[in-house]
Amino acid sequence: MWLVFALLSAIFAAVTSILAKIGIDDVNSNLATAVRTVVVVIMAWGMVCLTKAQGGLSAISRRSWLFLILSGLATGASWLCYYKALQVGDVSKVVPVDKLSVVITLILAFVVLHEPVSARSLAGGILITAGTLLMVL
Repeated sequence: MWLVFALLSAIFAAVTSILAKIGIDDVNSNLATAVRTVVVVIMAWGMVCLTKAQGGLSAISRRSWLFLILSGLATGASWLCYYKALQVGDVSKVVPVDKLSVVITLILAFVVLHEPVSARSLAGGILITAGTLLMVL
C-alpha cells in the first residue's frame, strides 16, 4: 500500500509544481508560500478531525514534538526556497534540482539513521544526480 501512496504523492507533487508556477505569477513568493501553507494546515487538520485522531495529541512525547517542530521548520524553509526558485526559474529546471532531495535524503539516512546503502540505491542516486545535471545544464 505504501507504493500506491508514494505514487499518488509524486503525482500530486507534479501537479503542485505546475499549479504553483501558474499561481505565483505577479505574487510575492513568500506570500504565495503562506497561502499554500494555510491551505495545507486546514487540509491536514481536516483529516485529523475526520479520522478522529486529535486525541493522540497529548500522547506525543517531548522528543517527538522537538523533531516534528524541526521537521516543520525544514519544510517551511524548503517551501519558501522552492517558491522563490519557481518564481524566478523555469519549472522544468527547478523541479529536477528540487528532486536532488532524494539523493541528499539517501546520504542523510546513511549518516544520521545508519541505514544501509545498497548497490541499487547507490546506482539510483548516481543516476538521479546525472539526470538532474543533464536536465539543468
